[in-house]
Amino acid sequence: MLFMKGKPEEPKCGFSRKVVEILKEEKVDFGSFDILTDAEVRQGLKVYSNWSSYPQLYIKGELIGGSDIVLEMQKSGELRKVLSEKGVIIQKETLEDRLKRLVSSSPVMLFMKGNPDAPKCGFSSKVVNALKEEGVTFGSFDILSDEEVRQGLKAFSNWPTFPQLYYKGELVGGCDIVLELRTDGALKSTLSE
Repeated sequence: MLFMKGKPEEPKCGFSRKVVEILKEEKVDFGSFDILTDAEVRQGLKVYSNWSSYPQLYIKGELIGGSDIVLEMQKSGELRKVLSEKGVIIQKETLEDRLKRLVSSSPVMLFMKGNPDAPKCGFSSKVVNALKEEGVTFGSFDILSDEEVRQGLKAFSNWPTFPQLYYKGELVGGCDIVLELRTDGALKSTLSE
């Protein structure tokens, strides 16, 4: 339960807006109460909780804290842990959410067959070599290890083949495009704009 200024769809202060955003990012269903609509509840809750400001987040009747504490807990992973321990239902991550998270998990992200130390196809090997020779730091994901990601990424990117190279969550292209950028001397600059 979130005691906040305004409603989740229309927060009336930045701190309330931040906690709403965090709860939505964590995919938590939550109730809310607009403390601006009831001065008695607004003042009474400060005494009850011994917490002088808003928003105030409660999980199963226990005060968790305000926006600073909720933000810190999210960053450290503690929020998800507490939600789980208290039995709060967290909506399952959709495939699209998972793919968005994966393509953005590193500024330069390569979806390939195998891994950079042991590519399992010639095209993946060529892209890995091009990136390494240009001194580009990159994350990677072995699409052979997860059929759901392998098939989902084809539709997500509207690109039917692998490897697929992403920069800041956006598709750069496959092997031919990467090698063409390298030949043109534009690979490193494209991946560091």
